[in-house]
Amino acid sequence: MTRNYTDEFKRDVGAVAKQGAATRRQIAKDFGISKLTLAVWLQNAQRDELGVARASFGSAADDAALLREALKRKRLLEQEAEVMRRAVAYLSQATLPK
Repeated sequence: MTRNYTDEFKRDVGAVAKQGAATRRQIAKDFGISKLTLAVWLQNAQRDELGVARASFGSAADDAALLREALKRKRLLEQEAEVMRRAVAYLSQATLPK
């Protein structure tokens, strides 16, 4: 038989579990739920927290656009560094006394 628990109850159980004062087995026993149910609730809570954090950065399309721009900038900087390395090598050879 499936029982429905309130979101508040799930949050309370999750808060107790995050404190780490007791094992998950003991917490599940104390609240009258299975270890599997507790694990699922904790996993869902973690996913929700990550979702909130991810939403603050912007949409996936915005993230993809930022990544493309960063990679483009990285390639440009790598090219500039290579030009500078070659210039230093050329100038160091050109200025050596013979």
